Amino acid sequence: MNAIMNNKTTAQEAGLALHDRVRAVLPKLAENVEKCYSDRRVPDENFALLREAGFYKAFQPAEYGGLEIRAQEYGPILMDIAKVCASTAWASGLLAQHQHGLALLSKQVQDEVWGEKPDTLLSSSVAPIITAEEVEGGIRLSGSFGWSSGCDHADWAFLGCKMSQEGFDEPMPHLVIVPKSDYEIVDDWHVAGLEGTGSKTLKLDNVFVPQHRCESHVGLALGISSGFGSNAGELFHASFFNHFGLGFSIVALATAQRFADVYRDKISNRVRAYTGTKVSENVPSCMRLAETVLELKALEATIRQDWAQIDDACSRREMPTAEEQEIWRANQTFVTNRSIDALDRLFRASGGSAFFNTNEMQRLWRDNKMTGAHAYSDLDVALQKLGAYLMEVEAPEGVF
Repeated sequence: MNAIMNNKTTAQEAGLALHDRVRAVLPKLAENVEKCYSDRRVPDENFALLREAGFYKAFQPAEYGGLEIRAQEYGPILMDIAKVCASTAWASGLLAQHQHGLALLSKQVQDEVWGEKPDTLLSSSVAPIITAEEVEGGIRLSGSFGWSSGCDHADWAFLGCKMSQEGFDEPMPHLVIVPKSDYEIVDDWHVAGLEGTGSKTLKLDNVFVPQHRCESHVGLALGISSGFGSNAGELFHASFFNHFGLGFSIVALATAQRFADVYRDKISNRVRAYTGTKVSENVPSCMRLAETVLELKALEATIRQDWAQIDDACSRREMPTAEEQEIWRANQTFVTNRSIDALDRLFRASGGSAFFNTNEMQRLWRDNKMTGAHAYSDLDVALQKLGAYLMEVEAPEGVF
């Protein structure tokens, strides 16, 4: 019991110290927002400041210099970054969260990636759309892998594909990792939201991936991956997908919270053009703000509860139950979508000036909308999956 308490205390202290270091660089991240969005990638300065603060080591094994902090400490840190620059938070969050996934792969590939350069990071494109060609000792992979956030700052990439798996008749989803030397970054990230994430396409041409760099979704989800247990920290007694998906709901919620603050400041001084009345004295405007603030507080409370449950399972070194995994996944998606609805409630009452390019409101609105575009954030899919589990029936085909 004392050992568990000591581990929790150490993780909490490391998380609080990291939060202090990240807070110190937030003003500079705020100064770089326009550059981030005009360049369509996280500025090198933002990346360097967060790396120096140790942010990318949040979920990395201690053996490689990582901090091994808990979700309860990580979530608020990413929320603070997202309130300043959603694009930096989205891309940097994924780079940090991928460290947890690599720690579940074979020890051989962990040493390969982190051995000589512990600061190495991985971007990703995890959708298993392409079927790999299987060859002796591994696979060959060709094709375009889109939406690789933060790829400009990564030296390796997690890629999704399908390949054979013992016990299954059809090719099954896998994650494989490849070095930057094996792919071309195609600069095709021209979008209307989260522009600064640099989520470009990675192009591969007949790349050989050895077997030790391949891992099945099943293994990563159920705690039977080749590297499961290879790191002593309690953080790594967990499913890959719970930690991988943490950032999506956090960025959605944080941008909605920031919008509520901006809206409050705006209406406190806004006067209606045709009547000269103060908007702050308008009852519907105040009610919209009150309802939104209450909803966002409730959403934050439920997602924090999930973080605590994820951490508790890790501290007991027990894989989460199927029910826990289904609820956590669906709730992350629920929080994302309800945050979008909450922000919309205020945006509709923000007036025409909210659409000006110089107004922070329009950027927050666009970024917030974009958080719901990720496949992981599809509420219809998440609810189908959870509903099928609760009703004890098979989920519809194609629901992941």
